Amino acid sequence: MAMQDATLKSKEELKERLTKPEIISGSEILLRSLLLEGVDCVFGYPGGAVLYIYDAMHGNPDFNHLLTRHEQGAIHAADGYARASGKVGVCIATSGPGATNLVTGIATAYMDSVPLVVITGNVISSLIGSDAFQEADITGITMPITKHSYLVRDVEDLPRIIHEAFHIANTGRKGPVLIDIPKDISAAKTLFKPVTSVNIRGYNPTVSPNKQQVDKLIKAITEAERPLILAGGGVVYSGGHEELFEFVTKSQIPITTTLLGLGAFPSGNDLFLGMPGMHGTYTANKSIQSADLLINIGARFDDRVTGKLDGFAPHAKIVHIDIDPAEIGKNVPTDIPIVGDVKTVLQIVNQGVKRADKADEWRAKLKASCEQYPFSYTDSEVELKPQWVVELIHETTNGDAIVTTDVGQHQMWAAQYYKFNKPRSWVTSGGLGTMGFGFPSAIGAQMANPDRVVVSINGDGGMQMCAQELAICAINNIPVKVAIINNQVLGMVRQWQELIYDNRYSHIDLAGSPDFVKLSEAYGVKAFRATNKEEARVAWAEALSHPGPAVVEFVVRKGENVYPMVAQGSTIDEMIMGDAE
Repeated sequence: MAMQDATLKSKEELKERLTKPEIISGSEILLRSLLLEGVDCVFGYPGGAVLYIYDAMHGNPDFNHLLTRHEQGAIHAADGYARASGKVGVCIATSGPGATNLVTGIATAYMDSVPLVVITGNVISSLIGSDAFQEADITGITMPITKHSYLVRDVEDLPRIIHEAFHIANTGRKGPVLIDIPKDISAAKTLFKPVTSVNIRGYNPTVSPNKQQVDKLIKAITEAERPLILAGGGVVYSGGHEELFEFVTKSQIPITTTLLGLGAFPSGNDLFLGMPGMHGTYTANKSIQSADLLINIGARFDDRVTGKLDGFAPHAKIVHIDIDPAEIGKNVPTDIPIVGDVKTVLQIVNQGVKRADKADEWRAKLKASCEQYPFSYTDSEVELKPQWVVELIHETTNGDAIVTTDVGQHQMWAAQYYKFNKPRSWVTSGGLGTMGFGFPSAIGAQMANPDRVVVSINGDGGMQMCAQELAICAINNIPVKVAIINNQVLGMVRQWQELIYDNRYSHIDLAGSPDFVKLSEAYGVKAFRATNKEEARVAWAEALSHPGPAVVEFVVRKGENVYPMVAQGSTIDEMIMGDAE
């Protein structure tokens, strides 16, 4: 209790100090405003246009900044921080190339509805539009991939803009907001007046649903014989996982979750069918195609889930619950649209929902299907299989780790074979499919959750897009555990070239990649290599027990494929089963 009182007092003292009326620079206003928003870690990379901002950081004991080795590393780390914490992630970069290096990370966050505030510097206001040194129209460049953006014209507007940016980023359908600050604005001085209220004309996201639409949903559930829930990342982002569990428990409707929805519902539950889509479970895909009622909760009917659109869920009445009205009906015609925050909608639905009594036969059929058609692979005592490696990681972390991935085959194996039971334990690039995302996002996730085990599962391709960030793990003793699934090839591209392009392998060989153990050690990170099960068990155990960051390179079979697989242009029940066929 004494410690809590001391913490509360220190926070109150900090707030009093930060809100003290003073004439200060735009840079100091920025730092104070970020601290008042509750920001406890900023990721960034300095340069000429943000030097006043970085000068204000000098000697500031309240402000925590982590210097990455590339701007893309900074924004992916901020993204991982946001996904794993539920708070807004923040990153800073300079003008021109510093700002443009953030573009891929901004698009990644935009596609996956991740709340970020991205701060860029720009040339002085009088030079904007003159093609000055390191000038780029970053607000124009990022207009299609930000939720909103600001070019600050007056230092007095800065407190309001920062407060609005956090509000916009973290309300409604969440997403990245960019604030571009010319160098003269960061240097200019004014009386700091903190802003605590928001009044944005035209921005008022719908939170509570239309009651008539909720009643239609409840009625549809009572009539359905083959109901199914498709839950997405919106459940996680709204904090609605407990409401989802209550909804499933009361209705007894089987549930499948999208790639970004993993962890929104306990994977060990009898009603959980796994992930649907291109590399989803047999049962999840078949159930969608047979359902007479499909309840989409916070997913956007992505093409990787739907497959061939005109053959998707052909027998189902479609219910779509989403906070973004633009998503409803965009890809799949919707019979019962419900606009609102997922958590709020489910709270209201749960007041009236009853057990789907007509679905007993359906539940039994799907349970039997799950038992008959689990994810499977042909194990080997000679070669190290990537699926086995993921199973090892799950077993040794008891399923309680925060797992981040890069993009490719290892991403799908992680989604298939690591069993998630808690939200915000799964961090991956869904909509944009960004290679280079996995490792920096793990750094952000670890900064947000210093007491949890964070495992970054990467391929040998993606790891080379961000390996320089090993430096900040070593310097700051950030204890991320990195698993590199090294198949010496661009695995997912190779799989498609094998199955779709008649074995015409073109430019996928990653021979000449570095020795990842030596590379890690060069950065000062403990590292191990495993080529068989015995070595893998020992190496991974040592990595987990090591108090700092550690890398394990798992050398696996080059020709392994991810199954099931739905080829592009096929319906999702037209699955290539591979070993299971």
